[in-house]
Amino acid sequence: MARNKVKLAYIENNAARKASYNKRKKGLLKKVNELSTLCGVEACVVIYPSASDSQPEAWPSNVAAHRILSDFKALPAEEKSNRTLTQESLIKQMIAKAEERLKKMREENRRMELTQIMFQIFGGRPLNTVKREDFNDLRILIDQNLNAIDIRLQMLNESYILQ
Repeated sequence: MARNKVKLAYIENNAARKASYNKRKKGLLKKVNELSTLCGVEACVVIYPSASDSQPEAWPSNVAAHRILSDFKALPAEEKSNRTLTQESLIKQMIAKAEERLKKMREENRRMELTQIMFQIFGGRPLNTVKREDFNDLRILIDQNLNAIDIRLQMLNESYILQ
């Protein structure tokens, strides 16, 4: 059974707002409890209810939440920054990873393109149809392939001699 999309807006009706608050708080605490139990991590939740309720609520207890938060505050700044990410730093991290993947893909595409050109030349493609800037890269690729062949031949010779 599909759920309706919830409109994220302040609930004007006090009774409906309080009911939603209690239901969502219960769900949040259940999720944090599951996270703590299943992953073996220490977790706490501090909820500041509406202005009429002045006391914040803590899970699993006020003492445990205070201890966990104190332990976190006592961590060196460097370790804290490794454990917490701002949205900006998370996005920067994701962009850096994506750029690295893009760089690797471009290098792989270039290598495949040069390999295709190399086999076309071996198959009779005239050299005057190859771009000038490709010649140096082709030379490097051919040298790498020849080195790999030499290494493989040495391994085969060694295994043949040992027999």
